[in-house]
Amino acid sequence: SMNLDSDISQYQMLPMKVKEILQYISTFRPSVKHEIEENRAPWKTMGPPKIEVPSPKSFLQKHSKEPKLPHSMFLRLLTIPSVPHLTDHPLMGIQSKKNFINTNAADVIMGVAKKPQRVCVDTRQGNKYLLETSGLVPKYINKKDYGLTPKYVIKRNEEVKRAQEEYDAYVKETLRQKAMKRLSDEERESLLQGLKKNWEEVHHEFQGLSVDIDTLPKKIRKERLESQMKQLEHDINIIEKHKIIYIANK
Repeated sequence: SMNLDSDISQYQMLPMKVKEILQYISTFRPSVKHEIEENRAPWKTMGPPKIEVPSPKSFLQKHSKEPKLPHSMFLRLLTIPSVPHLTDHPLMGIQSKKNFINTNAADVIMGVAKKPQRVCVDTRQGNKYLLETSGLVPKYINKKDYGLTPKYVIKRNEEVKRAQEEYDAYVKETLRQKAMKRLSDEERESLLQGLKKNWEEVHHEFQGLSVDIDTLPKKIRKERLESQMKQLEHDINIIEKHKIIYIANK
């Protein structure tokens, strides 16, 4: 067994030069120290920053946080007379030379009598409302321009008419250049009546079909009649929807 007194660490047995060599020093140590010194601030350290402690003399006082009146308002409040004391006596002996009786009588005689406002009652409970603002007074029919077309409406109608005339002239010139013809009202009505007559004839023929469509010719005939009726209905709707129709001369 080894003696404890003679037990020595191996590290202590090494010479001093070897100890210095074994100690590790980082090459970034100077740059780290420089960054720490540059970025140091009170809020980046441990604990609160060192600030000046408030003085005990500046303690919070009563009504110190309430809003204060401006100086002008304060002076106005100071000029308000105080309440008279119990022992104070009013001023006596003040008289006026004005004759209030005659003045009031003259005002009544010379004044214009106030006319009562006209009211209207239309319920059995007697609810009243002013007649002037009710719309029942015929004051608008007595105007000079009552019943006449306003000027802005006349101006707008003239602008619309002028725009329509310009558009019609443009369409006529375009159609003249493209050599197209416009159907007259008589031709349009005649064409519409002819289509309706054709539809009635096809519909009459369609109603004459047998109920049982058991052969191929019957089925083909039924489909043909349905197609004709559908096409005629489409043409009739187009002509009825458009009052002005143009056709090419070619």
